[in-house]
Amino acid sequence: MDPYCDGKSKKSPAMGRRRRYCRCGTTMLTMLLFVVTNSASVLLSSGAGAFLLRRYKPATARLWAWDDSAALLDDLNATQSALADTHAQLADLHPRLGTANSLLETLLAAMAAERRDGGTPWARELSGELELAVAPHRNVTGKATVFPALGHACARFQDDLEAYMRYTPGGECPSDEQLARQLMLNGCDPLPRRRCRPRSPAGYVQPAPLTKSLWAIPPDTTVVWDAYRCKNYSCLVRGGGGGEFDLLGREKRRWMRDDGALAYSIDSVLAARPNGTVRIGLDIGGVSGTFAARMRERGVAVVTTAMNSGGPSGSLIASRGLVPVHVGPAHRLPFFDGTLDIVHWTSPEHVAGVMLEFALFDIYRVLRPGGLLWLDHFVFPGEQLNATFAPMVDRVGFRRLRWNTGKKLVSALLEKPMT
Repeated sequence: MDPYCDGKSKKSPAMGRRRRYCRCGTTMLTMLLFVVTNSASVLLSSGAGAFLLRRYKPATARLWAWDDSAALLDDLNATQSALADTHAQLADLHPRLGTANSLLETLLAAMAAERRDGGTPWARELSGELELAVAPHRNVTGKATVFPALGHACARFQDDLEAYMRYTPGGECPSDEQLARQLMLNGCDPLPRRRCRPRSPAGYVQPAPLTKSLWAIPPDTTVVWDAYRCKNYSCLVRGGGGGEFDLLGREKRRWMRDDGALAYSIDSVLAARPNGTVRIGLDIGGVSGTFAARMRERGVAVVTTAMNSGGPSGSLIASRGLVPVHVGPAHRLPFFDGTLDIVHWTSPEHVAGVMLEFALFDIYRVLRPGGLLWLDHFVFPGEQLNATFAPMVDRVGFRRLRWNTGKKLVSALLEKPMT
């Protein structure tokens, strides 16, 4: 008997063993049905079924009663008719039993396969740090099992995930920021925790004080550059990061002017709500944190999601005195329901189709009643804008305050209804 199904084992299975499910009762019942079904098939194929299932039995054979030949003939005719009816019923029953037998065999094969791989989607048995990180643990009370958060798609990228978890416990973490980013973009989000320490940059200096830090390019010594193509901020400012790192040029001018079309200004957006009621918010995909910096100047606290795609976005945002959050496109937003005053989203990169609809519903969830969603130069195929995206926005439940479209672009200011 499986030691995990007898109800007596008090000790959790050792780390590394595949999960077992207590299905002993179900397995025994299934085996019993399997045996019964096959026994019935044997009886049918041997011809004994007709004898066992015969519904008619004459009261007296009367083979010796030559003077009662008419009654004997009636009995024989009745028996023949009953046997014909039974044969027809058995002929109908036989394919049904065959189907049931096939289904049971499939079920047993699936159960056997599940027991072989522990019911997990992993291609290979987990080991080392990866096994330890994703295995169940006891919570602080010791009375409940806690399963660490792990992206559903992680099992599809086991090789990359094993490489990510290949390090010396208690030592220095490898410089694998790009590997982590790729895993998250593929849906392996969140990643498992690691028992290693990231390397601190050499010659680290204290950040500039607020509010000077909002527009100061930080020293190169604030970043470990091993994982990036550019090896300093000067490279990023010259265009290595798409211009978002040019804090004294391109970024300094953003969201300061409203052209009445695709470009909205921060002040015009804030004017859509009573003065001072926009206090906290989220900027999705802000590479440099400039939107959060502009809002900070107006007394609004904004958290910025970052993926370190073109450079050390998280480090730059933090150096400006702002809060970066490592959140991928498949991640549920880490905020309570109905809490944020505004969400700013600059681009639906890596999000499309039903995944985009899930993201919009999640934004709707975290916004408070009357909260604002600002879609800023949202890239969307022109032919799908009116046919797909606009109905999707309405279906989620947002009310349009502004809606401007251009060639493959849409900017919009949407409101979560008060009721």
